[in-house]
Amino acid sequence: MKINTIIITFVILLLGIFVGYQISESKPQKLKAIENNSGAHMMPDGQMMGGNGNIDMDDMMNVMNAELKGKTGDTFDQAFISGMIVHHQGAVEMAQLALVNAKHQEIKNLAREIILAQNKEIADMKMWQKGWYNK
Repeated sequence: MKINTIIITFVILLLGIFVGYQISESKPQKLKAIENNSGAHMMPDGQMMGGNGNIDMDDMMNVMNAELKGKTGDTFDQAFISGMIVHHQGAVEMAQLALVNAKHQEIKNLAREIILAQNKEIADMKMWQKGWYNK
């Protein structure tokens, strides 16, 4: 009986690996590029620049939101925090560019506010990650 359980478990594991591979291979190229580019950066035109080409902001947001669907509680919170940290870091990088390159003072003022607010939020979220999830 114990050998049968081991064999069944092994077959299910192999089947899961195969199905997971098939699903990942069937994803549109843009979604694969998003997943493979954790260090992707938003360009001034709203495109995400990564090693596999440009990914527009709508695609990035769709993937980020899809990562949250079906999650609740701590699983949701961890995924939300991780995604928001990356999102905020991108906003800070854009705002730093605005400080140097923007023509209008209003944009430079907004950029300063974004940098201050989102750096504080990043620090808060990293503190929560460490305190709640030892990350």
